Amino acid sequence: MTIRPLLDGDLDSVIEVETASFVEPWSRALFAEEIAQPTRRYITATDAGSVLGYGGIMLVGEDAHVVTLAVEPEHREKGLASRLLMALIDIARANGARHLTLEVRESNKAALELYRKFGFEPAGIRKGYYATEDAVVMWAVDIDSADYEVTLAPIRAEAS
Repeated sequence: MTIRPLLDGDLDSVIEVETASFVEPWSRALFAEEIAQPTRRYITATDAGSVLGYGGIMLVGEDAHVVTLAVEPEHREKGLASRLLMALIDIARANGARHLTLEVRESNKAALELYRKFGFEPAGIRKGYYATEDAVVMWAVDIDSADYEVTLAPIRAEAS
């Protein structure tokens, strides 16, 4: 399995994973706009040419926003989301980010658990963020610190 930058040629496969993963999936056009933005970084996990998952962040000064993260249903619970999130965190840190934020559906217990493992803490609720439910706003602060590296070390070891 390889994690690499998401390319235009990946978009059809990404849309398949997106549609299988989200109640309100993004369109191909929206993904194309996103990956063209200079403040965005999108990655994909592939195996033998097949897209297994993807993720993206938006870089804004010292902050990075996890925009999306999804794994093909049959490849979930195998550590792939952790590997993708680790790669996004590494990209954020390499680009000078000190803090990470994201929104996640209140009902998405697996994602909430994943983000907590990476040191994200709930900071509030965005009412009506999704058409059908609220979002939990989460932050991981001081991701450039030695303490945060201690949080990441066992996750890195598990993911390799």
